[in-house]
Order: sequence, then structure tokens, then C-alpha cells
Amino acid sequence: MKYDILGVMVDNATMDEAVRDISRYFGSKEAHMVVTPNAEILLMCENDRELLQAISKASFVSADGVGVLKAAKILKTPLKEKVAGCDLGFNLLKEAAKGGHGVFLFGAKPGVAEAAAEKLCEKIPGLIISGTRDGYFKPGDDDEIVRQINESGADILWVCLGAPKQEKWMAENKDKLQVSVMLGLGGSLDVYAGNVKRAPKIMIKCKAEWLYRLIKEPWRFSRMIKIPRVVKLAKAELKRRQNNA
Repeated sequence: MKYDILGVMVDNATMDEAVRDISRYFGSKEAHMVVTPNAEILLMCENDRELLQAISKASFVSADGVGVLKAAKILKTPLKEKVAGCDLGFNLLKEAAKGGHGVFLFGAKPGVAEAAAEKLCEKIPGLIISGTRDGYFKPGDDDEIVRQINESGADILWVCLGAPKQEKWMAENKDKLQVSVMLGLGGSLDVYAGNVKRAPKIMIKCKAEWLYRLIKEPWRFSRMIKIPRVVKLAKAELKRRQNNA
């Protein structure tokens, strides 16, 4: 089931349900988009029509962040749990390895995708990395990138360009790619390459990963303060819906 969270249709699913549903697309002849919006991306959609339209093309939209969960709860359509993109991607890679589906890693700085591929293969037995490419390219390079991905024979594509670039890129090239699943996963490659450390498991379990990241990367404060804005918008949207009921 999908819920309208400030104009973005978000899947109400647990991590296990998300992995189950998305892995069903493996091997499909159609490219299925998977996006993982947080509060910042919800706010981007408020003024970026192209981004909102790109996300609307996604087969699966997971709630990646406490801001999305807070907004959903205010709107009286509570979501089951946070489905973080980094964790979702890793779990899907394990499923891909079981089925022998090749994966292409696209994004981040030069050398990061290769480092991530090496570490991921150490952690996930049987994982097939069909190819890698960094995220530095010009607008006119799209056809060459699509050709490289298609020729790799990959069935699954990670697009780690950051929002809104990755969502728009996937939507624009969706019909040209010969993959079954595309995942927009932001900075996940840096995490798996070991360049960025995630919060301790206890903090993640207590939903305090945002605090850890803020301490480690103070520049994220400008992003964090957008959560209250999302809450404010959700309250206004609830009032509007109640008035129109």
C-alpha cells in the first residue's frame, strides 16, 4: 500500500517486505526504479516538478528518514518503519548474489565504486559486480554511460549521484537501460568503500543515526533543520484534508 506523504507516494513496508517486493523485479525485461526519499527530498519536490514527476515513475518508494515517518504519522497514515537506502541496497545485493544477478555500481568520486565493489564482494559471497563507473560526467555523456551499463550485462544498477540528480537521471534513461532494477542510493558507495562510517548499531536502533551524522558532519545541520519544515507542512496538509472531507 502506498500513502500520499506531501505529494510523494511512499510504500508502507518493513525492510523485509521492501526486499521481498523489489527482488521480485529481478530478471524483468522492464527497468523498475526504486527511490529512497528523506525529508530533504520531500521538500525538494515541493518546488521541483521534474523531481516529483521522476519519483512518480518509481515502482517502489521507501521512507528513508525520521522526517518522512513524522510527516506520515501527522497525516494519520503511519508507516511501518524507516527503510534506509543504504541498508536496503545491501540487503538487495544479498538477494542478487543468491540469484546470480550482476550489479553495476554508478556514482561517487573516481575510485570509490571500485573500492566499494571490492569490499562488498568480501562481505557477500557470490556477489557479481558487472561493472563500475564514477559519477563525474557531462550531460552529453548519457548515451555512452547507458551503453556501458547495457554491455556489462548487469541486471541491477545502483545510481549514486545524490538527489535530485540520480532520480532525474534514472527517469530520463529508464527506457534505454537493459536492467531490471535501478536504485537511487545517494552516498551509499562511500559507506561501503569505507570512506564514511555509519552510526553504531545501538544509535540506528534508537533512531538516532541523524545525531551521529550531525556530530561527525556538522555541515549537515542545514539539512537537519528541514525536518521541522516537513512537520509544519504535514500539519497544514492534514488541516486542508480535514476541511475538504
